[in-house]
Amino acid sequence: MDECQRCGACCAQYRVSFYWAEAWSRGLPDLMVEKVNAQMACMAGTNQQDPRCLALQGRVGESVHCAVYELRPEPCRQVQPGDERCNVARRYKGLEPLSE
Repeated sequence: MDECQRCGACCAQYRVSFYWAEAWSRGLPDLMVEKVNAQMACMAGTNQQDPRCLALQGRVGESVHCAVYELRPEPCRQVQPGDERCNVARRYKGLEPLSE
């Protein structure tokens, strides 16, 4: 099992914002997208005080998967195992950092 499928911390730490048309072009279901403003959208559940993407299934740090993995927006694709954003999210969730 790949580390991301055990972790999921980034999906439960950050607001995942992107240009609204990206949701349409990738085919993201309307249920998975929230409007931020006239130009921007975000993954549903990530624009909260305690964010958790609606597409994240499972328990952070144990076993997770993304319900829309193939359709996920660019900000999700940019986070890589062991990069700064990954390790910050992991620390906030009480998990050990990874090395790149």
